Amino acid sequence: MNYNNAQKRNAFKQIKGTDIILDFSNCKYLERIHSELKEIFGLPEYYGENWDALWDCLDDRFDDDKNYTIKIYGYGHLEKELQDHCSAMIEVFNDVHKDHPNVEFLMIS
Repeated sequence: MNYNNAQKRNAFKQIKGTDIILDFSNCKYLERIHSELKEIFGLPEYYGENWDALWDCLDDRFDDDKNYTIKIYGYGHLEKELQDHCSAMIEVFNDVHKDHPNVEFLMIS
């Protein structure tokens, strides 16, 4: 790992274990969705709060051999407009899983 990759890796905050809960039940606005993602995944301060930035960060975050299970709650209860906007987030999750099969995203509700 070169210096830049090590520096990026160190910018992430510790996450609690490999079983991760994403709960969007109380999210009414896109900003809150990004805040939840940043907190739960321990994303760095430079996280740009957009879907491309989410991909970049999660690609770095899960670049290890651990098995992760991310359970997603509350997505089905988001207002339609917000859910439509967040469909790109689900695409990011699918792409992360394709590149990192050790990371599984489960839509619970």
